[in-house]
Amino acid sequence: MTGRKKSADHNYDLLVIGSGPSGEAAAIAAAKAGKRVGVVENRAVVGGSCAHKGTIPSKSLRHVVKQIIQFKSNSLFREIGDSRRLTFPRVLQSAAKVIPKQVELHTSFYVRNRVNVHIGRASFIDANTVSLLQLDGGIEIISATNIVIATGSSPYRPADVDFNHPRVYDSDTILEMQHTPRHIIVYGAGVIGCEYASIFSGLGMRVDLINNRERLLSFLDDEISDALSYHLRDSGVTVRHSEEFEAIEASDSSVTLFLKSGKRLKADAILWCNGRSGNTDALNLEAAGLTADHRGNLKVDNCYRTQVPNIYAVGDVVGWPSLASASYGQGRAVSGGIFGEGCQLVQDVPTGIYTLPEISSVGKTETELTQARVPYEVGRALFKNTARGQISGEDVGMLKLLFHVDTLEILGVHCFGAEAAEIVHIGQAIMTQKGGGNSIHYFLNNIFNYPTMAEAYRVAALDGVNRISRR
Repeated sequence: MTGRKKSADHNYDLLVIGSGPSGEAAAIAAAKAGKRVGVVENRAVVGGSCAHKGTIPSKSLRHVVKQIIQFKSNSLFREIGDSRRLTFPRVLQSAAKVIPKQVELHTSFYVRNRVNVHIGRASFIDANTVSLLQLDGGIEIISATNIVIATGSSPYRPADVDFNHPRVYDSDTILEMQHTPRHIIVYGAGVIGCEYASIFSGLGMRVDLINNRERLLSFLDDEISDALSYHLRDSGVTVRHSEEFEAIEASDSSVTLFLKSGKRLKADAILWCNGRSGNTDALNLEAAGLTADHRGNLKVDNCYRTQVPNIYAVGDVVGWPSLASASYGQGRAVSGGIFGEGCQLVQDVPTGIYTLPEISSVGKTETELTQARVPYEVGRALFKNTARGQISGEDVGMLKLLFHVDTLEILGVHCFGAEAAEIVHIGQAIMTQKGGGNSIHYFLNNIFNYPTMAEAYRVAALDGVNRISRR
């Protein structure tokens, strides 16, 4: 070797590192703009953690568990059904059937748009050049005018927790659990922790959910947070607030969680759900002039540009909001910004929390409006009072509309119950209307199919308008 830099094996206008939602969206948007695009993926197949470890498998698992709950609660099926208890590995096996379908679908997107996919692990040589360690041990050099880092995130693993022990799991490895705990501890009551707590309780497990804060998901509207707490407890979950981890001791037969409050909780397994870290540790960021924060995340501007002008970052690796839905938007936005079509910062993202029942919201909460001294009123519709809810047995939950008393603009939509993540988009669409189009009267002046869950908008609107008409 002479020390001279090897010439690149591939040259692109845009190289995207990561094939999850944000990376895929960035790559395909650039390809549609006529650019030469390459994607690097460190798995043997595309889809990123979203398709293989996160959103898709966990939501598929939730769907299977929901079907089991519906089956067990229906007296007709109880008369003819098999009452044997399903094991967790058997439920996982059913849920995993969607993953190859997702891989096939997303692979076709790259093929149709002529985006080259390189399989291997990327690390920077400089700000325009990446070394690719292939699965067979070979090395390729890829250069690009612009580079987008879309490597996603992984569960945060503190050094004093032994994740190699077969009874200690994180949100990735829980999808490989090959036994069925009777009692499981979920440490961390964020979105992922609450989702898994409800899934486990739906399978009949005893669950302890440990929350570091004073209430569950405090970013939600207080009424929705309270409803989640009630229904988790009603399903058998023991929720413990304001607790902090001290130590974990695991043996062949059990695991014990020691809390700083002095409590000792013993169970068959523990799921650690206390934060996530950006996947940047193997990228050799220093060679490109980049530095990640203590959680491996990259700081970006409103067009997702890092401190290095030709390197961008999108998706979970930039932190909030860490949602697949937002990642798709960020990917499209970053390509638009790079190639002169305009960059629009992704914001006002609706929440989608797939607990049982699920939660979704968009806009302001009551607390935020009260603090801002905005005069508002509330309209509610309880699902148990809708015909569709009664027919389908989905009678838990409600739709809540917050609207301005004077202008009647919708300020916030909060939904708890079946299909909440679908229902919320009707309200979102009205909230974005201009020229007076955002009005609670939309739900009074337009006809909704009957019976539907969407009818809850009409019921909530009537409830809200009746409140201000009586004044």
